[in-house]
Amino acid sequence: MRYPVLTNCPVCSHSLHVMKLHCPHCHTTIENEFKLSKFASLSSEQLQFIETFLVCRGNIKEVEKELGISYPTVRGKLNDVVVALGHDAEMPKKSERDTKKIISMLEDGELKAEEAIKLLKNESRDLK
Repeated sequence: MRYPVLTNCPVCSHSLHVMKLHCPHCHTTIENEFKLSKFASLSSEQLQFIETFLVCRGNIKEVEKELGISYPTVRGKLNDVVVALGHDAEMPKKSERDTKKIISMLEDGELKAEEAIKLLKNESRDLK
């Protein structure tokens, strides 16, 4: 039985380091200190979300449909992953470019009118 790689110590919660790799086919074993990908620290739920996001080619409307969740929930999950990967949680300030993107998404059917209105209202509050 295979288990997912642990990234934190179950005793003290500090980061674990991979020290040994083994090939089950030829029985070669390599010992050293290996670095894990940042993605190894994501939860299985976060990894599943990222896989869905990638399969949908980043189309949030498609992610909504695939997972049966709302636009704000998709954005929230995406933000959680960004933070888990060690990046800044703050969303960039909305700008004219963001307004154009919202309108474009509305025109392309990626957003419902109500969602676009909410996003645009939030933007106008940010600009004050």
